[in-house]
Amino acid sequence: MKLSNTLRLSAVCAALTFAAAGAHAQDAQSSASASASVAADAPAPAAPAAPAAAPAVAKLNPIDPVPAGKAQIVFFRPSRYVGMALSFSVREGDKGIVKLTNGSYQVVVTDPGTKEYNISFEAKDTLRMEVEEGETYYVTEGIAMGIIGARPNISPSTEADFQEKKLKLSTAKPTDHTN
Repeated sequence: MKLSNTLRLSAVCAALTFAAAGAHAQDAQSSASASASVAADAPAPAAPAAPAAAPAVAKLNPIDPVPAGKAQIVFFRPSRYVGMALSFSVREGDKGIVKLTNGSYQVVVTDPGTKEYNISFEAKDTLRMEVEEGETYYVTEGIAMGIIGARPNISPSTEADFQEKKLKLSTAKPTDHTN
């Protein structure tokens, strides 16, 4: 008798559970059809907005406009832990034109044409570029670990990379290559 009462109780619970689930399903179906009728009466959604223009680059590091008849190259070195105490001169040929310390930049105004810049310590890295009148170019300096010392390098970059973090204007004096 006890087993049959347990079975009856289980059957009643199951029936109540299915009944409750059916009521919830019916309420959900009624709610969905009510929403559909309201949506049918509502005006059509507006057309999607035109794509937004590319965001402007924040100007954390000010640079002057390019002088008439010239081009300018912004040499910069982001602040990094590796090699932070080192600084190297960027040279055009054997003449030092820029020396960057950790987290700094310098702007070089130049005549348009083909330019070749180099930087060296344990190894030498060279960047050759064609600069055009009225244009601003960005060049980043980095430092990698070498076998004996640091290996500085220079490579083309973008204004967005230059403006990513606040940098200081370098006042370090470049040195010429003397061999």
